[in-house]
Amino acid sequence: MKTTNPRDGFWNIPNSLTVFRIVLVPVMVVLLWDDPSQEELRVAWIIFVGAMLTDIVDGWLARRWGLTSPAGAYLDPLADKLMVTTTLVMMCELGWVAGWLVALLICRELAITGLRGIASQEGMILKAGTMGKAKTSYQGAAIGFFLWGWDPLGTQLHLTGLVLLYFATFFSLASGAEYIVSFFKQGATKIKRDD
Repeated sequence: MKTTNPRDGFWNIPNSLTVFRIVLVPVMVVLLWDDPSQEELRVAWIIFVGAMLTDIVDGWLARRWGLTSPAGAYLDPLADKLMVTTTLVMMCELGWVAGWLVALLICRELAITGLRGIASQEGMILKAGTMGKAKTSYQGAAIGFFLWGWDPLGTQLHLTGLVLLYFATFFSLASGAEYIVSFFKQGATKIKRDD
């Protein structure tokens, strides 16, 4: 009798962790809705940090166990973007972050996601560079500081989060430019090859 491995198929452990992160996005909206209490901020912080950690873990497990798939490759960054952008929007609603900053970060994400989709259809791969990884690290740390709002040092922590978010914005725009340059370089090389 054939036994099934719980790590086979779509509902393997890495994909399940990714889907769980997506399911937690509306929970973040509820927790950060209309002047959250200290308890709600604690839970939001735990969820956000947990989501960032499982983002690392599910990718590592997928590669280690040979469970990489097109669905996983699509859902993993989507889960990360949904969690980060939703939290940023809620922080904007609470008056913690300027709207133009959040709009800039979201527009960059949408533009690069679209560019990656076009690149994929053209047979090109746009890999994340060091600037993109720095953006992710600064952005995650910034949001973590903002959500740690129940501490007596709450105001100073928000200021630290804001400074880190400005760093994240710089790296976000710089990495966006890096993606665009890579896209056009690969496109030019592809055109020469086809000729």
